[in-house]
Amino acid sequence: MRRVTYSMGVSLDGYIVGPDGDFGWTPPDEEVFRFVTDEIREVGVYLLGRRLYETMLYWETADQDPSLDDSMLEWAAIWKPLPKVVFSTTLPAVQGNARLVSGGLAEEIERLRAEPGEGDIAIGGATLAAEVAALDLIDEYRARVYPVLVGGGIPFFPQHERRVDLELVETRTFSSGVVYLRYRVVR
Repeated sequence: MRRVTYSMGVSLDGYIVGPDGDFGWTPPDEEVFRFVTDEIREVGVYLLGRRLYETMLYWETADQDPSLDDSMLEWAAIWKPLPKVVFSTTLPAVQGNARLVSGGLAEEIERLRAEPGEGDIAIGGATLAAEVAALDLIDEYRARVYPVLVGGGIPFFPQHERRVDLELVETRTFSSGVVYLRYRVVR
């Protein structure tokens, strides 16, 4: 059965976006970008909320941007054909290799888990991840912790009304000071 993973950059104080909506502290250096590119290769389908979908739309046509370097073109070549499921009640349509879903999050994840196919089911965006976590459907949390305190904003970890035990699976420290932490949910 396919794993459901939640992976994002996060400040040391636990936020993916600062109080002013800024996440300018998260652009990866070359080493972290290579790691993230390798991570996305393991994804079979990507689930996004509206805000992250709109942010990532750039990558649907990025291969036409002459200013991109080879590593960014490689990312675009992986991202563009990747199947995406966008959860939104406000978007009328989506572009590229994406389909729009307005509800049934648990049912959609269970359907995707049961489908034959390779790769993880990746969750993008804190709001969607919080909903999936509340349903106890996340198998792995993957945080790239940046050496910055932003003081508030959108938290990486959703507020739970229950305890979730985790097992450390992998760590990595990058030369930039970013630390990668991969935890498996203990069931």
